[in-house]
This record gives sequence, structure tokens and C-alpha cells, in this order.
Amino acid sequence: MKILGIETSCDETAAAVVENGPSTSSGLRILSDVVASSVELHQKTGGIIPEIAAREQLKCIVHVIEEALQKTKKIDAIAVTVGPGLIGSLLVGVETAKTLAYIWKKPIVPVNHLQAHLYANWLVPENKQQTNPRPELGSKANNKVPKFPAVGLVVSGGHTDLVLMKDHGKIKWLGGTRDDAAGECFDKTARVFGLPYPGGPEIAKLAEKGNSQAYDLPRPMIKQKNLDFSFSGLKTAVINLKRKQKSISKADLAAGIQQAIIDVLVAKTAKAVERYRVKSVLLAGGVAANKELRKQMQAQISSLEPKINLFIPPSKFCTDNATYIAACAFFNFKPIPWQKIEANPGLGIAGASIDKT
Repeated sequence: MKILGIETSCDETAAAVVENGPSTSSGLRILSDVVASSVELHQKTGGIIPEIAAREQLKCIVHVIEEALQKTKKIDAIAVTVGPGLIGSLLVGVETAKTLAYIWKKPIVPVNHLQAHLYANWLVPENKQQTNPRPELGSKANNKVPKFPAVGLVVSGGHTDLVLMKDHGKIKWLGGTRDDAAGECFDKTARVFGLPYPGGPEIAKLAEKGNSQAYDLPRPMIKQKNLDFSFSGLKTAVINLKRKQKSISKADLAAGIQQAIIDVLVAKTAKAVERYRVKSVLLAGGVAANKELRKQMQAQISSLEPKINLFIPPSKFCTDNATYIAACAFFNFKPIPWQKIEANPGLGIAGASIDKT
């Protein structure tokens, strides 16, 4: 089966085609992957302007889809992000997908963007030598795919969630952020000392030159038994530190911020793994591209007994794209009439398919 995925939840406009290989145990092949971003426009304002994002997506959505279909003229189904995200952006993708489903007479599958992030771990790049994903993939070797049950950590600019995946379509929410998400904390603290948007990659670059122990920063909720997160206190601590101290090393502070966030993410994930005795751990979302997080998560999970496989997508599949939208639809293939598909900007990772048992 070949599925065309369409993703327009934020400022990216993406389309991709994936297909199943000889068996689902070898993952899904990526036939095309096209992403157009308006990030340069948003850098001027230090954040995403929803109207600008949607306007740019209207300009390029058709061209992006056409390019994604150049390698294969035939598809069997369409998958589209319905939420969460910016309503104007979501409508661009949803209405385009509905129109194509009607014209081409193809089944259409609505996809939860947050759940889909996890499915980047079921993708196998078409050209392995060119993409060279293996050094980034933790324990993902020999084309293995995750085994259930699995703990998944979706960590991005707007979301930080821990889930238990019992099977495809059976997801139980374990905990999430009570205020700022990890990526949001990166962006906001970066803004405090004048780094450009998006702040996460900028902090990561600075942190390479800094001492993470130079400043005493909090690790919110790290010792609590629950699996929730809170990063607003860290952001406040950084603001107060800047106000009180005249001379601050940006590199040391960046390293401290990054380490504080990583410590919490790793500790909570390990706690979930030990509590639910899973077979796999899945890392996903834009913040999952952070090299230190990948390294330290690998070290922590590999130290647990019994041995558990950690799956981390190549960095390019951590940020918003359509490959994992199509992958999610493949493993959760539940088409509905195009007339019933609607954008839902407030959709959480514990969407309609959530299993609360």
C-alpha cells in the first residue's frame, strides 16, 4: 500500500509517500519526502505568526504535493493531519486532502499529529547510505521495529507527553507538561539572552562550549512520583538569574538550561519504563533532535535491566514532516468519509483512540 501523507499543523508544508516493504517488521519505505518551511519569516518576529504561516502554506501546498508524487503517480490512500495545531494551517492541509480524496476517489485517514510523531520510529529511509540513519538510532539495528508494550516520549515546542503504547491504536496517556513544554522552555529562555528563533538549536550550539554545572538551576518535579512535567519554573529561574547577575556566561547558562531539561526528561522516562516493564522506548518530536538528549537517553535506557531497545528517529524525521503522518495512517488504517473530516486544533495526544484502561 502506498499512502500520501499531508502535514500542515504549524509553519511547515509537507507531503510524503510511504509504502510497506516485504513485511511490516522491516518498517515502511519512504518514496518521497518534501517539506517547505516559512521559518525565515518567523525569525523576524521571534515566533510564529499564524496568519503568515497559513498564507505561505496556501501558496505552496499544491507544489509540495506535486513534487512528492513525482516518484510515484499511483497512491492507494491519503493521510492528513487534523490536529493539534494552528487552525488556519490545519485547514489548508485538511481541505486540500479532502478535495483530492473526492477527485481521486481515494480513502482518507485523519491523523493525530502527536501520535504520528511516534511513528517516525517505523520508517526506513529509501537510500540508507545517503541518509545514514544508524548512528542516530540508538538500539534500532537490522531494520528492527519497536515491540509492544512501549513507552513513548513526545517532546516538542508545544508538547511534552509520556504515553504507554499497548499496540497500534491503543495508547494510554501517562503524564505531560502542566505548563511550558520542553521546547517552549528552550525557546523562551533563549529569548531571554537574545538568541534567535527557534531557540532550541541555538541553545544546543552554545551549550557545546559551556559548563552545565556553572549555575544552579532547578529540575522541576524530577523527584515526584508522577510522570508529569513542568518547565515554567526553570524559565523563571533563568530570568531571575539574569536580573541578579551582571555578568553571565551565555555558554554556561545554555549548557545549564539544556542539562536541566534533559535530566527531567530522562528521569521521567526511566521511571515510566520501570513502572510499566515495557519492551521498547520511543523518542519523538522536535526536541528529540537534540544530540545531548539522544546521547543521555541512550545511556540511561541501556543501563536498565532487563535490556530494552531505544528507538530514536534520524534528526530530520523528528521535526514536522509528512512521512510519519503517512506511517501512522498505515498502522491505524481507519478511513472515514471525506465529508466527516474536520480540523481539530485542540486535539491532544490522548485523542479519540485513547485507551484509558
